[in-house]
Amino acid sequence: MLSTPSRLHKLLPFLNWPRPTAELLRSEALAGLAVGLMVIPQGVAYAVLAGMPPVTGIYASILPALLAVLFSASTRLSVGPTALTCLLVSAGLTGLAAPGSAQWVQLAVWLALLSGLLQLVLGFMRFGWLLNLVNAPVLTAFTQAAALLIIGSQLPDMLGLQDWRQLASAGWQAWHLSSLAFGLGTLLLLLVARRWRPAFPSVLLIVLGAAGLSAWLGFKAGGGRVVGALPAGLPALALPALPDLDVLGQLLLPTLVITLVSFLETASSAKVDNERRGTRWNQDQDLIGQGLGKLAAGLSGAFPTSSSFSRSALNLYAGARTGWATVFSAGVVLLALWLLIPVLHHVPQAVLAAIVVAAVMGLLKPREFLRLWRIARVEALISGATFLITLLVSPQLYWGVLAGVLMSLSNFLYQRLHPRIIEVGLHPDGSLRDRHLWKLPPLAPDTYALRMDAALDFAAAAEFERAVVEYLGQHPDTRHVCLFAQPIGHIDATGVDTWLKLCKQLHEQGVLLHISGMKLPVERTLLQAGWQLAGPGHRLYRTETETLAALRSLS
Repeated sequence: MLSTPSRLHKLLPFLNWPRPTAELLRSEALAGLAVGLMVIPQGVAYAVLAGMPPVTGIYASILPALLAVLFSASTRLSVGPTALTCLLVSAGLTGLAAPGSAQWVQLAVWLALLSGLLQLVLGFMRFGWLLNLVNAPVLTAFTQAAALLIIGSQLPDMLGLQDWRQLASAGWQAWHLSSLAFGLGTLLLLLVARRWRPAFPSVLLIVLGAAGLSAWLGFKAGGGRVVGALPAGLPALALPALPDLDVLGQLLLPTLVITLVSFLETASSAKVDNERRGTRWNQDQDLIGQGLGKLAAGLSGAFPTSSSFSRSALNLYAGARTGWATVFSAGVVLLALWLLIPVLHHVPQAVLAAIVVAAVMGLLKPREFLRLWRIARVEALISGATFLITLLVSPQLYWGVLAGVLMSLSNFLYQRLHPRIIEVGLHPDGSLRDRHLWKLPPLAPDTYALRMDAALDFAAAAEFERAVVEYLGQHPDTRHVCLFAQPIGHIDATGVDTWLKLCKQLHEQGVLLHISGMKLPVERTLLQAGWQLAGPGHRLYRTETETLAALRSLS
């Protein structure tokens, strides 16, 4: 039983942080400064992507980041606005309200509260394993499709267009050349700065430079679109009004997908962080931390947050060792909320669009599909189908994730229902291998020696029985069946019934069953069902060596 201090440290993970020293705080402050200067312009840009007021991107980078790091096991992750989660917010609310309207903001806040509450419940119930339902091929496909959609949604702003239809109707006159120059110039500078010095606060400097240039050139007066006036000061913590039940019902599916995908974003960063520290990832504690972060975002009037892979990587690159770096980062953002709000008024929308495009370009990895095709073609097809479905059902992106999960689970069930069952032979190197693949002789005359690489449960029991019965039907002279049972680590009620029926059938046919290396959990379950270790119809061996010696004596 845990002592009171141990229980307290488990409930409040920040108590496990190392005691701050001057040297530690200095390095953490530098890392926090680097991340804070990056998250300010990114937060504003991602808020626009989510259809939210730009200032909510800054709100989502203060209190949510603090609560998430205080109660997470992975303390070096940067929590706040992310492109993928913001796209899911926009997709989930499309058709329910007008982007930027009061109702849109209210529903986005409820998405944050509902997804945060769901993650909190999953974390406390230790249900983090449920997130494994989305495998790597599906997540890769969805992420790349989402990246294309994000880029497509931002290109009109970045290129100085109202929308693509305007280009078709007005031709070159549709371009706003100043916006085009700001957008392409910003994108080029961001790509160069990323290759030059990743830890340098280039994003903020480019935004401040663009704001000054915009004000000096009279960009807004010339027809250019800018961020506009933003409210200064901290947000008032409040619970929004409850929407109608039918609207709330329409938020459930987006909530599930945001909960799932946003935590998978966290997982990708948390695994890297824990590998570097040589520790085991506590996914349930991180679920709790991320859930509290989303709840804080909702109460701050913002949208669902997540862990940013790029900012988390920057945090590690800048030398962060503890959660103190995030505390400093939130302090930098808080300071910016008071000092930089008037400056952001003049930032062209094209600059924000370029920031989003530059951030998600790294998600495009078409070679992953080719690599996957070489590894597992069925999974490659599932990944490709997920990619296409996500693009086709836009803006209802969650159907892409759900379709991918359904296809993956179907493939998983098919594999479980069709386990690998082989007839084994003795290879010259001394191992037991597929007799037909390696063209090996039988282990003994009139003997069927087999191995099933699966649990003997309801999914595999019928296939196991079919393999034995079909072989006996095709080889009526068979007098011995030898099962190498080492891979069978579990047996359920269906497996027990199949086993007992098969044992009886073999005994009635005068066939002796040899069992090699039965696992203890399987043995215990069979004994509880009435099966006997010593019986006239079967022989039990503990090792392969003992089994092979017994089979040789049959010759």
